[in-house]
Amino acid sequence: MKILKKTDTISWAVEALDGIPGIGRQSAERILAEAGVEMEHFQNESRFSSWVGLVSECKESAGKKMSSRIRKGNKYLKACLVECARAAIRKKQSYFYSRYQRIAARRGGKRALIAIAHTMLIAIYHMLKEKVPYRDLGADYYSVINQEKLIQRNLRSLEKLGVNVMIQPK
Repeated sequence: MKILKKTDTISWAVEALDGIPGIGRQSAERILAEAGVEMEHFQNESRFSSWVGLVSECKESAGKKMSSRIRKGNKYLKACLVECARAAIRKKQSYFYSRYQRIAARRGGKRALIAIAHTMLIAIYHMLKEKVPYRDLGADYYSVINQEKLIQRNLRSLEKLGVNVMIQPK
């Protein structure tokens, strides 16, 4: 494996982060300025997310759940990632858009936006730690992965309407 110089590593990281939908060159530079290129000082992605402040607090007392907000953390990096998440959900043919739509339908737009920023942060962590470029899962990721569940749900809906359907795979 070829050993990269520090400047080569930083320029590679900027180019790699620039490939993520919603993250431009300037945002990539801001993210790297705050978090750095080396991810070895974070044990895992949840510690990194906690440091940034994009995880919810767990407030519970006597079995009663209190309000949970996102934690305090690096406010500059958190603001940058939320801004990038807002831009990422505008690209209709991306994984982030389909994930946003699924979460916003049941939890609301603002919480879904924070969830997208958290998803982006996890992707950034793994990209920088493993030195791999970003690979978009695609807008149809959830429909492909849950294809059998989708077929069964649609069959039940048709049966409720009184239609008898027989399935024949291709």
